[in-house]
Amino acid sequence: MKIAVNTGALTVLIYAFIWLMLTSSFSSGLESDINCLKAVKASLEDPFNYLSSWDFNNNTEGFICKFTGIDCWHPDESKVLNIRLSDMELKGTFPRGLQNCSALTGLDLSSNKLYGPIPSDISLILQYVTTLDLSSNNFSGEIPKGIANCTYLNVLKLDSNKLTGHIPPELSLLGRLKSFSAANNLLSGPVPNFNSTGITAENFANNAGLCGGPLPACQGASKNTHPGILVGAAVGGVTVAALGVGIAMFFYMRRVSRKRKEGDPDGNKWAKNIKGAKAIKLSMFEKSVVKMRLSDLMKATNSFSKDYIIGTGRTGATYKAILEDGTSLMVKRLQDTQHSEKEFAAEMATLGNVKHRNLVPLLGFCVAKKERLLVYTFMPNGTLHDRLQLVSEGDKSLDWPLRLKIGIGAAKGFAWLHHSCNPRIIHRNVSSKCILLDADYEPKISDFGLARLMNPVDTHLSTFVNGEFGDLGYVAPEYARTLVATPKGDVYSFGVVLLELVTGERATFVAKAPESFKGNLAEWIIQLSSNSKLQDSIDPTLTGKGCDGELFQFLKVACSCVLPAPKERPTMFEVYQLLRAIGERYHFSMGDDIMMQPSNTGDADYLEELIVAR
Repeated sequence: MKIAVNTGALTVLIYAFIWLMLTSSFSSGLESDINCLKAVKASLEDPFNYLSSWDFNNNTEGFICKFTGIDCWHPDESKVLNIRLSDMELKGTFPRGLQNCSALTGLDLSSNKLYGPIPSDISLILQYVTTLDLSSNNFSGEIPKGIANCTYLNVLKLDSNKLTGHIPPELSLLGRLKSFSAANNLLSGPVPNFNSTGITAENFANNAGLCGGPLPACQGASKNTHPGILVGAAVGGVTVAALGVGIAMFFYMRRVSRKRKEGDPDGNKWAKNIKGAKAIKLSMFEKSVVKMRLSDLMKATNSFSKDYIIGTGRTGATYKAILEDGTSLMVKRLQDTQHSEKEFAAEMATLGNVKHRNLVPLLGFCVAKKERLLVYTFMPNGTLHDRLQLVSEGDKSLDWPLRLKIGIGAAKGFAWLHHSCNPRIIHRNVSSKCILLDADYEPKISDFGLARLMNPVDTHLSTFVNGEFGDLGYVAPEYARTLVATPKGDVYSFGVVLLELVTGERATFVAKAPESFKGNLAEWIIQLSSNSKLQDSIDPTLTGKGCDGELFQFLKVACSCVLPAPKERPTMFEVYQLLRAIGERYHFSMGDDIMMQPSNTGDADYLEELIVAR
């Protein structure tokens, strides 16, 4: 146990050091990122004027954050987090001006007409990049060895270019790399020995000279082979590749589809690896299914075929399992958990005792080799996120009273996790995707407690440094500065869920906003509030039905949750009390299974103060 604690502490220190390096670059001057984007725009031809929003005649702090394709660390701070300029017909060489975006973590220049070599010193230009996508361009020359010095890379896409030579073996040293693609180039030689299981032969398709790794083995050259023959063979290989690349590109999608069917048609290669362990019993918390085995789950999901997947997320994929007696369950396959079997079982024993009306019941778990499976009660109405999207497509099943009931029930569940559960749990990944709906549309929170099982120590800490933010629209703004998950961070994320309920908009994209607006839902709400147009955000399908006052009160509570300063946000218990007060006339049956200290301010008074203040 001491080793795990010390390792965790060391991990935190390492991440803290990385953050210090990033923040030291933040203080190097606000002009650096502005100059970076100026240089990028100046170096690229933009025939369709996609970068017309890049207007630098502005002195407002954070104005570049509203540029097309730009994500900032904070909307009011001119520090670029991601640049996404895909499919804009941009022309030119690799923009070296990017070196002035000193805190950049993601770069997507795919599907343009960029040409020339990839800079050999790319690791100096993109020091902290975690995602680099240069695919579908006209880059030529060799893949530089220097990419191996981009030590934070998670994703590297170089496919569909004109790259030649070998793939540098040094790339196998990129320990964080999970996705790599170099298909449809003119590459030759052995493929590096990548550690990621997600890198398959498909990622190297249509390179006539590549071999080894997931591809056919390389043929050893005879010691007596004349150098001239080797050179001739290499030139011939490249020539053949050059002649065939056009035809190969034409048939690429058809070949990819065929390879998928032949290689792993059901997307369950991992499940086939545990077939030998199918006699393993499941550790169940419910006596009614205590005799269940892994083989029962394998049969109920067709060996975890992709056709049975009902949800995917950062914590893993969820499958629907239909048992022989017709019972439906949900099985989550956890990803990236590094806990030992003993540690995992201890965590499960704790979570198995966490029971509340508004939590998805955890029925049991299974450990099979390296796989970790969790068994839950099935929720027939899916996720709140999916139901809200059906509403946007014309489904009228979620009327206002039902949305209010869902908001109140979910708030109650989160309040119980924060204030009454022992041990108290910070969810850390709140979104409308983690709120499931049973047959009666009663909200049930999923994935609670799983943050402790993820690798490494802290969910948001690890995802922040690795560039795996998930849905940025839900992440509290202070996380970019503190790297610490808090209850008020959950409150912010839940506030975004409440905004989704009352506006009908998505967390990361606002359909009703002007085309020039590039922010997320919370930012749009703040903008409307500052212009005294908050009422315009309410879903028009809900208004004019005798509940406009409730809608506006609900919206105000949601706004209080997404305030920039964590101290100004209510606690989750206060959120629950405020929402319950709004829905008092509906007499929702919420039960009394919540024991918490009441807030210092009465519900009605607090709600009135909130509405007056906002």
